[in-house]
Amino acid sequence: MTGLLATALTGFFVYATLPGTTTLVSVNKQEVPEEPTYETLQVAMTAYNAVEEQTDGDPHITAIGALSDPDIIAARSPDLAEKLPYGTVIEIVADTNPTDPRCGLSAVHDLIGYRVIADAMNARMRNKIDILFPTDKDVTVGGGRTVNAAVALGMCKDITIRIVGHVDISHMPKTQAQLVKAIGKDALAVR
Repeated sequence: MTGLLATALTGFFVYATLPGTTTLVSVNKQEVPEEPTYETLQVAMTAYNAVEEQTDGDPHITAIGALSDPDIIAARSPDLAEKLPYGTVIEIVADTNPTDPRCGLSAVHDLIGYRVIADAMNARMRNKIDILFPTDKDVTVGGGRTVNAAVALGMCKDITIRIVGHVDISHMPKTQAQLVKAIGKDALAVR
């Protein structure tokens, strides 16, 4: 009887894995992938452009020495260094219609995609990420005004980010498509 019970329980066993990896669940004696679970964080979010007035030193190079690529780069405040080390790939999981009028996430959400933490923010910043946008990318905001995407985002509080992977910073992807491939995600995430 004990052997039969153990066999029955094995049919429901979930194999333990590291966060962000796919688990295998045995269903009817067949292993099928289960949606992975990822760590999430609540942060404030702002945006910047790779220009001297908004960066430290050379605006074309990030804190880790990568090119300031507005398609994939994000910066983090120093207090998040342990949770978001360089090379961490994040996804914004947020309501695109937040109630705070200073948050223009709905105007730029389609421009964000996945982001690699590859830059640092000023030491006085706390619990914040900063999305790098192109200097020449404008979006339309309320009243039909056209402004730079970094300006349109403004300041968003209590944004949920999801850690979805990690990339080798010495072989940094250059596009969203390369980033998606590097972390093994669905091509649907590519904008």
